[in-house]
Amino acid sequence: MRNFKTMDGNEAAAYISYPFTEVAAIYPITPSTPMGEQVDEWASHGKKNLFGRPPRVVEMQSEAGAAGAVHGSLTAGAFTTTYTASQGLLLMIPNLYKMAAEFLPGVLHVSARAIATHALSIFGDHQDVMACRQTGVAMLASASVQEVIDLGLIAHLAAIESRVPFVHFFDGFRTSHEIQRVELIDYDQIESLLNHEAIAAFRERALRPERPCVRGTHQNPDVYFQGREVGNKFYMAVPEIVESYMNKLAAMTGRQYKLFDYYGAEDADRVIIAMGSACETINETVDYLLAQGEKVGAIRVRLYRPFSAEHFLRVLPTTVKRIAVLDRTKEPGSLGEPLYLDIVKVYNNKNERPEIYGGRYGLGSKDTTPSQILAVFENLKADQPKDSFTIGIVDDVYNTSLEEKENIDTSAKGTISCKIWGLGSDGTVGANKAAVKIVGEKTNLYPQGYFSYDSKKSGGITVSHLRFSPEPIRSPYLVYQADYIACHNSSFVNNFDLLQGIKKGGVFVLNCPWSDDEFETKLPASLRRSIAENEISFYTIDALSIAQKVGLGNRINMVMQSVFFYLTNIIPFKEAEKYLKDSIEELYGSKGRNIVEINFAAVDQAIENLKKVTVPASWKNAVDDEEEPKEEPAFITEIQRPMARLEGDGLPVSAFLDMVDGTYPVGTTKYEKRGIAVRIPQWQIDNCIQCNQCSFVCPHAVIRPLLLDENENSRAPEGFETKKAIGKDLNQYYYRIQISPLDCTGCGNCADICPAPEKALIMKPAEDEIENQSDNWEFGLTVTTKDVPNTNTLKGSQFLRPLFEFHSACPGCGETPYIKLLSQLFGDRLMIANATGCSSIYGGYAPSIPYTTTDEGKGPAWANSLFEDNAEFGYGMFLAQEYQRKKLAELMELAQNDEEIDPRLKEAFAEWLSDPLDADVTKSAAKKITSVLELDSIDKDAHPVLRTI
Repeated sequence: MRNFKTMDGNEAAAYISYPFTEVAAIYPITPSTPMGEQVDEWASHGKKNLFGRPPRVVEMQSEAGAAGAVHGSLTAGAFTTTYTASQGLLLMIPNLYKMAAEFLPGVLHVSARAIATHALSIFGDHQDVMACRQTGVAMLASASVQEVIDLGLIAHLAAIESRVPFVHFFDGFRTSHEIQRVELIDYDQIESLLNHEAIAAFRERALRPERPCVRGTHQNPDVYFQGREVGNKFYMAVPEIVESYMNKLAAMTGRQYKLFDYYGAEDADRVIIAMGSACETINETVDYLLAQGEKVGAIRVRLYRPFSAEHFLRVLPTTVKRIAVLDRTKEPGSLGEPLYLDIVKVYNNKNERPEIYGGRYGLGSKDTTPSQILAVFENLKADQPKDSFTIGIVDDVYNTSLEEKENIDTSAKGTISCKIWGLGSDGTVGANKAAVKIVGEKTNLYPQGYFSYDSKKSGGITVSHLRFSPEPIRSPYLVYQADYIACHNSSFVNNFDLLQGIKKGGVFVLNCPWSDDEFETKLPASLRRSIAENEISFYTIDALSIAQKVGLGNRINMVMQSVFFYLTNIIPFKEAEKYLKDSIEELYGSKGRNIVEINFAAVDQAIENLKKVTVPASWKNAVDDEEEPKEEPAFITEIQRPMARLEGDGLPVSAFLDMVDGTYPVGTTKYEKRGIAVRIPQWQIDNCIQCNQCSFVCPHAVIRPLLLDENENSRAPEGFETKKAIGKDLNQYYYRIQISPLDCTGCGNCADICPAPEKALIMKPAEDEIENQSDNWEFGLTVTTKDVPNTNTLKGSQFLRPLFEFHSACPGCGETPYIKLLSQLFGDRLMIANATGCSSIYGGYAPSIPYTTTDEGKGPAWANSLFEDNAEFGYGMFLAQEYQRKKLAELMELAQNDEEIDPRLKEAFAEWLSDPLDADVTKSAAKKITSVLELDSIDKDAHPVLRTI
């Protein structure tokens, strides 16, 4: 009986590696972490491997430590596995050389990911695995979740038999987090494929004192070279071993793989070569072109190392005239990317050879679509095809990009495509994952689920891309033409083009509390026009009210999931409702009957409260009122705003010329105004005791205590209420707590902490507060920061301007109030060496940078290296600063005895030297030095000391 299950690529890799794993040395890194976590969970519950016991799973202190443990465990005779990606894999490279040269049959499952270069990217491409191709490990590439199962199996079997360690890789996020229905291979079937003689030989070679030896000696020039060459026979055997297991798998499952799989016309004249998930997109495009009579094809590279030219030439049609090789990596300075150069080498010294062109695609999970692949085939038809090209971007600087001239739909007939907009932590993604599993396991339909995140985690944007089809789905790219679109947060209507790509007559669902009369003012004209012009069936539901009424708080997932099944009719709703409630029992049954019943109530009330909106004919001609354009920096209008609208894919290369080294301007979050809060604090002026604790704990710096002088208070707008300030030396001011309503995330920390007998902050509906407080916030920004005593106290510190504001950390984040306070106390002289993690995402998330500056332009200077080297990175900053300050002190001391130096400068230098570690002293002296140096009478270039200073 065939065993189908719905899972993502990470779970597939964990499932297939588990039976072979005796030891797993792991370290978490996105997006590979779930593989190790799943293996650890199974092991903790006693699930046995093929050797009769649960694996030993250990989490090390770093990826480098994990690699060392893998190497040691293999050396001692235990079959060992690890899971990693990106910089984590690079930190394992030294041990990969060792494992390969010592012929230790470990397997690394890699969710291939971009490398941190000019910027960190947690998303997928092949830069990490390509950095390992010289180490001697074998490399096997999977292009889909099913292939992760099948080729992951082959990686372990071939490693055992060949003695060569394997890197089995698949595209990070695109495959690792994509959910599909796959056919599992039972562990008893796997056992029948094991080479027991190879297993026994591996045990026999294990390092142990019963048969002592020395491995890993130091060698002189006389023998090292020979030692590197003697192992060639093992690599020569790998292709045949892998091929033999592919044939055995085909006999067992009916799924036939080859080292290089050709797909397309037998007499093709143009072929694309690639590996990874894009191969599925390429095959879809090949089908589209074959139907039009084109002679095209594609080769999918599976075994990349060792590269077998013989097997490659077996599958390539002899009719091929031109080849395009697509690499998902970039090697600056190279004549071509790795796979391209390998293909060129295949034809070295051959008289007859096709023309070969190379291109780059998909870096950092840049989506690769059929339209882009069509552009590659069209390029091969040109009189002079472009070489070293790029797809998916607009390169208007170096002119490498191919133009997409046609937007094509290559999905299988009968496919239902859905796009669902949610907010991180609102339950949308979890609900959609559950929906995909229900369809995959309860119907004969093939489901696909891919979830696009913006790295901000809780409080960030999530877009779920779902497909359901009667045929297997080969579309590893985002949904661009949707039958169903839902928006789970009403604030998105003003920030994104929600209906871009919706099909004529499609369905649009908006979670909002608005009545029909409010749509004219709440929905932007562009959205109303799109609804009317595309004859959209428009529905609304107030999911938040339902969730709060039944006791789910802000978790709207069950409400919206019910609506999804009802309106898409993928499954008859009565059946879907039963499956949904079954999944609730499974998910929440252990938490008590009350939790189950609450979720049942959400499902039951969803359809009752779903409303279909009658769309007025006038919406076809809807026009927004014109607003006066704001004066904003070019970076904001030309880069940040398009990126915030999720339109960054369309930005050309030229837009980033000023950021060639990854440097971004600061203080850009103040332009975002996301407006994601459902409830916002309202200041109760009569109850406030002016303690400033609300500002102190506010994670996002949206609560500002203001001190106004008489002039400021007199020109405050109506509704800007103040009261006399209390406290030592503050009685000449007026006091107000001002909230930024469009930057607040609604966490409620401020209301919770308020110690006043009657709460001075009460959470109120966001819409009302946005309307009432937006102008007040703008005026509050004009209020000057006052010199107040005791800024080192809780209350006093909060009158200082925070230089860390409106970041994208999770609502209520416990880390960020400390960073905010640090920026208030020391921000104008603060340098930050930031370890990779949450703080690097909310602190350095391009283009939304929360670190900002004083009116003088001073503020925190921030940089990120890696995760593991944070202390060393920061120490290096300190060493440089220490060196420069000592050099500066030496120059100032020299100047004291120099008659050519202006006496005013000498006096200021002496002040600085009096206490160079006192911030107040050095800042005062620095102002004096700067003011003198700016005088026209001072010739700085004429004197070596002044020139250096």
